[in-house]
Amino acid sequence: MTRLLRLFVSTLLLVTSSRAEHVIVTGGPALRQWENYRIADERHDHWWANFIRASTLRIEQLHRVYGTDARIVWLVYQPSYHSRGLEDKTPYTTWITDLAKKHQATLIWLTSGESLIKAINSRPANSISTFDFFGHSNRYAFMLDYSNDVMAVSSAWLHERDLPRLRSGVFARNALCKSWGCHTAESMSAAWKRALGIPLEGAVGATNYTIVGQGQLPSVSGTWAR
Repeated sequence: MTRLLRLFVSTLLLVTSSRAEHVIVTGGPALRQWENYRIADERHDHWWANFIRASTLRIEQLHRVYGTDARIVWLVYQPSYHSRGLEDKTPYTTWITDLAKKHQATLIWLTSGESLIKAINSRPANSISTFDFFGHSNRYAFMLDYSNDVMAVSSAWLHERDLPRLRSGVFARNALCKSWGCHTAESMSAAWKRALGIPLEGAVGATNYTIVGQGQLPSVSGTWAR
């Protein structure tokens, strides 16, 4: 019986591992036409790729930890990269598509907060093993867009009030979830735990993306907390 139990557990772990997914959500950059009106210390996204580079650093880390065959699902907010690309006269959406291929990630374009909810809810049961968000945020919401469509305003987001609409069953029981945006742990992390039953690590304070160009994941001015 013990031998059969060990075989059953081993088979279960193999099946669970084979369908595990690592979901990364990437918000978009601001437009310079808006940000240049701000005073210098309050301007955002001088570099268009802050969130993209942070995401690919995380993808590389996931491949090192979980293997080169790890299943990466990359959800990227397309409208902001399209409009920033027009502003900079550079094909950023094409570059992102190429980066997804290079890093063996399944790229899914997002167009709204609603599309993010649908994309998460469409994952197989118990499949999301890790979840990461890279983008602008405040204590109440992930901002997919900020100062791109309208100056200093978000027009696409996932608010903590929307979290009960996510299917908790798509997350593994021990899923590791983290927001790399500002202030998430000041409210949204608790709402995430209430809605989904699993912790969401986030920042108390602002996060710093200036170091991602040096090959480092974002740091926090305060502390990481759940």
